Amino acid sequence: METNNKGFTMVELVIVLAILGILSAIVIPSYQGYVRRSACEDAKGAVTGVANLLERYRAQNNTYVGFAIPASINQQSATLGVNPLTASTFTVTATGTGTLNGMGTLTISSTGVRGGTAPLGNMWASCSGI
Repeated sequence: METNNKGFTMVELVIVLAILGILSAIVIPSYQGYVRRSACEDAKGAVTGVANLLERYRAQNNTYVGFAIPASINQQSATLGVNPLTASTFTVTATGTGTLNGMGTLTISSTGVRGGTAPLGNMWASCSGI
């Protein structure tokens, strides 16, 4: 009597599920870390870019007053703000949103001083620890 078995056994399916579980336990946290680091670098670039735009504005108008962050700077990882904005000083602040929500702020002043609140404020050198 010949049986024609087609398909997978229960043991084979359990082994495949175990392998998928182990791989996902390694891959998902690694990917999430990559996304956070990428968002951190994006926020640093946006803060620096706005500071550069402010310097260009002051060179043309001899004041920072009247500057508005252009709509073309579309930030998904941080909310950008410029406070306080006086004739001779500014501080650009990026507050984390999305994957950076609740992770602090990044700031840069008109004198070039970089700072913020932890853990984002500590990431000016490298976002690898976030």
